[in-house]
Amino acid sequence: MPLVVRLLLVSLVIAAAACESKPPQTATAVTPGTPTSSPPSVSPDAPAAKQFAAASSASIGTPKVFGSYTRGCVAGAIQLPLDGAHWQVANPARNRAWGHPGLIAVVQSIATKVAQDGHNGIIIGDLAQPRGGPMPTGHASHQVGLDADIWLHTMPAGKHTTRELDAYNAPPLVDFATLRVTSGFGDAQYSMLKHAAQSPGVERIFISPPIKRAMCERTTSGDRSWLRKIRPWTGHAAHMHVRLACPADSEDCKAQDEPPEGDGCGAELQSWFDDRSWMKPKPGTYVPSVPMTLRALPAACMSVLTDRG
Repeated sequence: MPLVVRLLLVSLVIAAAACESKPPQTATAVTPGTPTSSPPSVSPDAPAAKQFAAASSASIGTPKVFGSYTRGCVAGAIQLPLDGAHWQVANPARNRAWGHPGLIAVVQSIATKVAQDGHNGIIIGDLAQPRGGPMPTGHASHQVGLDADIWLHTMPAGKHTTRELDAYNAPPLVDFATLRVTSGFGDAQYSMLKHAAQSPGVERIFISPPIKRAMCERTTSGDRSWLRKIRPWTGHAAHMHVRLACPADSEDCKAQDEPPEGDGCGAELQSWFDDRSWMKPKPGTYVPSVPMTLRALPAACMSVLTDRG
């Protein structure tokens, strides 16, 4: 795929920023349903990320998504429990384990099915902030409670300690010298990605191009239609980014176009190996170059942010 075409696609496709680690912090769980409070001050012209990050719990009411994955918010979100039977939440002090109820159900289902396949549980990265909205660092998307990062490394048999989770950051499963997956990519990773792609409501899964190629090569028989949802993208060599489609009852949610037809294992995938400019990601944690203000978000997000419940 020529570079100019890829640049055009970048402007049309909403990309997901990779998970970033933070220095160890003391984890603080927020109980779903806890009475909410507004940030101390709300200004339409101040950076929206700072104001949404100040909301420690969700708004109360019917779950609704407003806006797009990179410019929106979510009302009535719920929190994924930080420690489940088959999952743990990494970097819990970020307080980014919130989402639309549909997303929470999908994440829990993936964890259960991977365990049923005989693998250890999964490690969950960022979902969304309690009321969604832009984040100060780490992601351009994850704003409407429909995105979830899931690390491709499984939990250890005895689970991670609190200290380990506070500073969690896993190594990539891609060898960028050969553009092949490493020996760490195996049955458990295949199970995670396949169950995620087959989950109802999931529209896209962003993953590093060599991992997409590995999934195509391992799927040698049977139904391959679910491979269509696994989309190659820069970054995402240690985690997958699961994205749900707009919920049917959120009429103000801005949908993306559906992925192209086919399994995506042919010329489209090969284009990523022909033009390798994507292999040069910007170093460091993603920080918006121009802070988004509340005025740039849907009008309903002001109400979501100021709702005391």
